[in-house]
Amino acid sequence: MKKLKTLIFAMLAFVSFGRCSAKEPVQDIKTKRTFTNPVWDGADPWMVKQGEDYIYCWSSNNSINVSRSAKMTKRGEVKKVWQAPSTGWNRACVWAPEIHFIQGRWYVYYAAGESGPPFIHQRTGVLRSATDDVFSDYEDMGVLYTGDNPADPTSNVWAIDMTTLEHKGKLYAIWSGWIKQETTDATQQHLYICEMENPWTMKGKRVKLSSPVESWETGGPLNLNEGPEILKNGDKVFVIYSCRESWLVEYRQGMLQLINPDGNLLDPANWKKSGPVFQGNSQVYGVGHCSFVKSPNDTENWIIYHSKKSTTPGWERDVRIQPFTWNADGTPNFGEAIPAGKSINLPSGEVE
Repeated sequence: MKKLKTLIFAMLAFVSFGRCSAKEPVQDIKTKRTFTNPVWDGADPWMVKQGEDYIYCWSSNNSINVSRSAKMTKRGEVKKVWQAPSTGWNRACVWAPEIHFIQGRWYVYYAAGESGPPFIHQRTGVLRSATDDVFSDYEDMGVLYTGDNPADPTSNVWAIDMTTLEHKGKLYAIWSGWIKQETTDATQQHLYICEMENPWTMKGKRVKLSSPVESWETGGPLNLNEGPEILKNGDKVFVIYSCRESWLVEYRQGMLQLINPDGNLLDPANWKKSGPVFQGNSQVYGVGHCSFVKSPNDTENWIIYHSKKSTTPGWERDVRIQPFTWNADGTPNFGEAIPAGKSINLPSGEVE
């Protein structure tokens, strides 16, 4: 009996030890499930989640590229969906494309011009996918009218960084533009909104939503409002936008909040401005032009943004991502910009 008890005790100890030992590799794996910023080179990052895929869109060499990946932190299969033509209004300076899934098709909104610098010819164009497959062929739907007299297409006005907002059955475009066409690109930029008849046609006249007037969005050589992006939290609607100068370390993020979701989105008084809501620090310079996605298991919110590679004025930038939370009043809390090289837990549900 004594020997039996000793044997049982030894077996239990072995099983217990085995279970404890089995946990160690799991803990080791968990501690390694991290990444560091930056995730890749580039600027004006646009990412959207569609089902289980992350669709990433960017420009290079006057072309527009799309990537599809199951991971937020790594780009997957890539396809060039559009190349600028050799002639025409959009043959050069292809900037900041965004891809949106609207009414069963993919639409890419991009800025381009006939020449530059100086960058005085920028307008906004739109591409439409042939099917609901993001890698299908794309049709150029032409230039969008972003001026004050829709009856006169020749009166079009400089426009970049267009995004879309679907709200209560209506579609809106929001972008950065000039008050009137100028002969210099050293021109102040404002945010405009217009209802859309369909994803490639404006409906009515534009309305100016925001100008750089607050102390935290002014003070530099050229005050800008640009890069507007939509962020929603339940029935709350926000426009997170970039301000100050994109080539300087002071580049930062401001916010417009829709005051009455049932009210008129074309009434500037229905939008409340606050900021800065996200900015650089001693180790991260000039954060700007964001997009927002959920983690693979939809439990976390993430911001994707670019930052300058150095304090030297210019547009050498890279792409970073980090999680954010919500304040008690439902507004976003982006926290501090996380320095390069610091470990960040992988998005929840992302598999290495």
